[in-house]
Amino acid sequence: MPELPEVETVRRGLAVALPGKRIVLSQWRRPDLRFPLPEGFSGALEGRCVNHVERRAKYLMITLGGKNDDKDDLLIWLVHFGMSGRFSIHTPDVGVVRPGYFVLDTDGMGSLNDTAGPHDHGLIVFNDGTQLIYTDPRRFGFMDLFSDKDKSGNRHLARLGMEPFSKQFSGESLASVMAGRRLSLKAALLDQRLIAGLGNIYACESLFRARLSPHRQAGSLMGRGSKPSVRAHRLAAAIQAILGEAITAGGSSLKDYEHPDGTAGWFQHGFSVYGRSGATCLTPNCAGRIKRIVQNSRSTFYCSICQR
Repeated sequence: MPELPEVETVRRGLAVALPGKRIVLSQWRRPDLRFPLPEGFSGALEGRCVNHVERRAKYLMITLGGKNDDKDDLLIWLVHFGMSGRFSIHTPDVGVVRPGYFVLDTDGMGSLNDTAGPHDHGLIVFNDGTQLIYTDPRRFGFMDLFSDKDKSGNRHLARLGMEPFSKQFSGESLASVMAGRRLSLKAALLDQRLIAGLGNIYACESLFRARLSPHRQAGSLMGRGSKPSVRAHRLAAAIQAILGEAITAGGSSLKDYEHPDGTAGWFQHGFSVYGRSGATCLTPNCAGRIKRIVQNSRSTFYCSICQR
């Protein structure tokens, strides 16, 4: 599943390509993905201009201006990519649309037709001919559309926790949200109500960087006297460092994920533990080997010797 670095990478690509463009065609092959598309989805998108593109946790949020430029009619187009969803962009100046995708009709707008790939579910065409294509082989992704005024109360966004790159994120705040929790530290890191955007890959890598066991009780990040432990500061720094490095590398490409321009991320080539079961631990002078265990139905990779 695309995690924070992958969604942020997509956001940055779309933020360069889309703002200022007006949607002239919205076409969807089916009425649903993981859930039904919002009622009147295509009609609500058409005629609106992209104002800006944001990210919250693992959600992409595209702010659309009001029809007829009504400033009181802003909509948020929310996208969750699920396991395999992705956007790709095709611009008129490229001249060739990738085989298996949508083709340009004589009117220059494009349409869903027999040349579209079997997993290409949505086509957005902008006033300059740019095409935004949504592909999702497993159809676990979903979309929502709501007024900008309802953003704080939206059911997908309302209960999300801290953003790892927000001003409030620190060893102190991390220890505070973990205080008193007896579940494993790995499980707590995946709880989006506590930390928003962190997924399985980067939780494993962050725990390794901080030298903390995934079995450790989450509440142990709070030290004596209700003060954050050294471990809490170490983990907060590790989370930010790992996510920052992943964003710089363009995310991790495992199976379906790719950037909007079709290129792949590279962070998977630098994994220290994820997917390295049985391999030698990369910590200098550590004789351990990476183990794989299952926690809450998710694979966890770690070194039982240097992660305590």
